[in-house]
Amino acid sequence: MMANAVIPGASVRDIRSSAGREYRIFVWQPEHDAASESLPVLYLLDGNGSFPIAAAAAALQSRRPERTGVTPAVVVGIGYPTTSWLDAGRRTFDYTPALPQDLLPPRPNHEPWPATGGAEDFLDFLTHELCPQIEHEFSIDRARSALFGHSFGGLLVLHALFSRPALFRSYIAASPSIWFARERLLAQRERFLASAPQQLPRRLLLTVGSLEQIGAGQDPHDAWVRRNRMVENASELAGALSGADAALLAVSFTEFADEDHGSVLPAAISRALRFALGAA
Repeated sequence: MMANAVIPGASVRDIRSSAGREYRIFVWQPEHDAASESLPVLYLLDGNGSFPIAAAAAALQSRRPERTGVTPAVVVGIGYPTTSWLDAGRRTFDYTPALPQDLLPPRPNHEPWPATGGAEDFLDFLTHELCPQIEHEFSIDRARSALFGHSFGGLLVLHALFSRPALFRSYIAASPSIWFARERLLAQRERFLASAPQQLPRRLLLTVGSLEQIGAGQDPHDAWVRRNRMVENASELAGALSGADAALLAVSFTEFADEDHGSVLPAAISRALRFALGAA
């Protein structure tokens, strides 16, 4: 008889947001003897697919933090009530900022975009509903909280950093889809750089795979990949942010050799653990 696979230490719960949207929340907690000690927390977007990778890596690496640099932490995957690894329609809405219809970039198949522009509602859900619930259930050190996202999720992470920097201490934008809202994001970046520092400086890790903008063929998808400039956009943003006031932001950038947009995810998550959950 077949049985469902179980991740030790993990639990799943479904939440309906105040806006009426259903989310599936995956939570992993370490074996932790010191109940009074607050733990770091790492939130991951696209939780259906990213959570199993992150929870397994956190469980293994946090056993020997003196060697791995990864301390025990609560890991939270924010997903959707589906059996698929991701929900393309929901994530497109939740992770993209609102743009006028005439400023939406073309898709490779020239089809209309599904619903977009739900980023503010999604960040409201994190701010006022999910994060407070996690902090009520677990003893969380908010000074060691982090948000991870890949692709459109990476775009959402940057949008959150620039527009709501107090929400998390560390932000990890893996292969961010800057191309979707580049001009809006750059304007947000400038406002963020001109803002007053938080009590603690924010931390940003930008990552990308070296093969992410290589489209060698002549079909529409290859041309679209080249036009999106994934590697160049990420590198240029890291460079522009590197001169930020140290009291405002510390930036790290990693380009993973020989990885494309899909294959880079496990490497990005592993690096995110060390970045977000390193010793305080």
